[in-house]
Amino acid sequence: MIFRKANIKQHTMNLSQKLGFDKTTKLLMIHADDAGLSHSENRATIKSLTQGIVNSYSMMVPCPWFYEMAVFAKNNPQYDNGIHLTLTCEWESYKFGPVLPLAEVPSLVNEAGYFFKSREELKENATAEDIKKELKAQIEKAYAFGLKPTHIDSHMYSVGISAEVMDIYRRLGEEYDLPILINKEIMNMSGLDPLINIEEDDLVIDKVHYGLFMHFENGLLQEYYSNVLDELDAGLNMILIHPAYDDDEMKGITINHPNYGSEWRQLDLESFTSKENEERLQKNNIQLITWSEIKSLRG
Repeated sequence: MIFRKANIKQHTMNLSQKLGFDKTTKLLMIHADDAGLSHSENRATIKSLTQGIVNSYSMMVPCPWFYEMAVFAKNNPQYDNGIHLTLTCEWESYKFGPVLPLAEVPSLVNEAGYFFKSREELKENATAEDIKKELKAQIEKAYAFGLKPTHIDSHMYSVGISAEVMDIYRRLGEEYDLPILINKEIMNMSGLDPLINIEEDDLVIDKVHYGLFMHFENGLLQEYYSNVLDELDAGLNMILIHPAYDDDEMKGITINHPNYGSEWRQLDLESFTSKENEERLQKNNIQLITWSEIKSLRG
C-alpha cells in the first residue's frame, strides 16, 4: 500500500491530538540506542536517564553486557526500554552473534560465527527465515528475563534491507503488541523507499534527528544537538543518541571506527546530561513523550 508524504504528516498530527496535545505541540522523545553493548554504554545510559533528559532506551539482547542493563530495566520500570533488534556487528575487534545456536540460523553469520559487519553483507547472505527466527528469539529472551519492553527498534536499521524483512519487523510488532520505530528518513537511509514501504496503519515518527559524521569531524556535534532543540518543529520528534564513556573499554570496542566511536559517545552523554539543554526544553516549549504513552493508543 502506498502511503504518501502528505498522509504521513496527517497521521502524525492525528497521533499528537490523540495523546491530548494540540497539533502545534512540539513532542519529543530522546532515545539512547545500544544499551547492553558494553559496561561503559550501560553506565552512560543509566546516567543519561537518571541525571539527564533521555527518556527512552533500547537493549541489544545478543551483547555480553545485556544482563547488566536488563537487571536495571527490571528494577527501574519507570523508564521506557525497548529491544534493539540486532543482526549486525560493525566493530573491528569486538564481536557477537545470534542468541540462537549457529546451526539454526547459519545464514546470519560469517565463517567465524559472528554477525556480518554491514547491512550490505547481511542482505547478501541472510535468509528471511533465519532473520525471523533470530529476531523472535531475541524478543523471547527479553521476555523470559522478565522484561516488559515498551517498543521495538533496530540496530543499524538492518530491518530495512528489504521489504520482506521490513514486513517481518512490522508483524513482530503486531504479534507482541509493541510499537516499532518507523521513520521515512531512516527507512530511506537503509535503502527502502518509504513511499512504497510505509503502510497506512504504521505509526510514523515524523522526524528523527541524529548526528552525522560531518558534525563530529568538524567539532559541531554538541552544537547540532542544541540547534535541534532550538529549532524543533511541531509533531512527533525523536533524537537518537548513543551515550558511553570515552574510556579504555569503549576505545577498544570502537578502534578504527570514529563514526559513533567512544569520543562521539562521550559527547552524546555530555549533551544530554547538560543543564543548558534541559533548560532548552522549557524555553522552547518542548513536551517530552515516551513509547509507553504512544503504546497506550494501541490498547
